Amino acid sequence: MNETAGLILLIVGIAFDVVGCIGLVRLPDVYNRLQAATKCVTLGTCMILLSVLFYTGINQMSVKALLCIWFVLLTSPTGAHAIARAAHRSGIPLWDGSIMDKYAEDREGAEDKV
Repeated sequence: MNETAGLILLIVGIAFDVVGCIGLVRLPDVYNRLQAATKCVTLGTCMILLSVLFYTGINQMSVKALLCIWFVLLTSPTGAHAIARAAHRSGIPLWDGSIMDKYAEDREGAEDKV
């Protein structure tokens, strides 16, 4: 039972990682690519690490896998936010098909108040 659950989590995690990698290659700009990297790859990596817990049971390796899950969930969104903010502040344009730029709207509103 545990091996079956571990195998399912492993396959789903690999699928999410593959979709995230395809998104990194195919999406048009840095902001959309960060979306693929943050959502798909984070979830896929966490599922792969969780499959280790099911395969090995509760032991030293599974504790390390849980710590890695915690670390990935903490650092991946934070890093993506920092990269997106730096890209926007350095003037990297949005894709032409982008509908709105909330950060620019917020910045314009703050400048009006000053």
